[in-house]
Amino acid sequence: MSSYISNQVHFVWATKHREPVIQPDWQDRLYGYLGGILDNKKCKLLAAGGIEDHVHVLASLNATVTLAEMAGTLKANSSRWIHESFPGAKHFQWQEGYGAFSVSKSVEPRVINYIQTQNEHHGRQAFQDEFVALLDKHGIAYDDRYLWV
Repeated sequence: MSSYISNQVHFVWATKHREPVIQPDWQDRLYGYLGGILDNKKCKLLAAGGIEDHVHVLASLNATVTLAEMAGTLKANSSRWIHESFPGAKHFQWQEGYGAFSVSKSVEPRVINYIQTQNEHHGRQAFQDEFVALLDKHGIAYDDRYLWV
């Protein structure tokens, strides 16, 4: 039998110290670049969004890439690209760690909408509260002392 994979993952990661350094004039280019990184790994970008201090990526991962590998590759390559493309962002860094949440195909449209409406969403809720809500929703245990290190 052949292998058939459906592996949608919602990644979330922040800038170092959650500094508001992702500029609106290059946000869309960043999301496109993240899509190119995924393409190079034979994965597919389903949605990308965020605001000035964090990014959300919904990706369909293929069977040959691990979740940890993909998160590391997305963060490292996009950080390098930001440094090379935007001289004013020479001190840009992503925070260590990330969130990764499995997404059922049946709720994919809702997650895409959520990611694409981040500006509206964050008019009501701070990133820290959003991230803790995602952890709680997915039943992921965490220690408050280490969440924002």
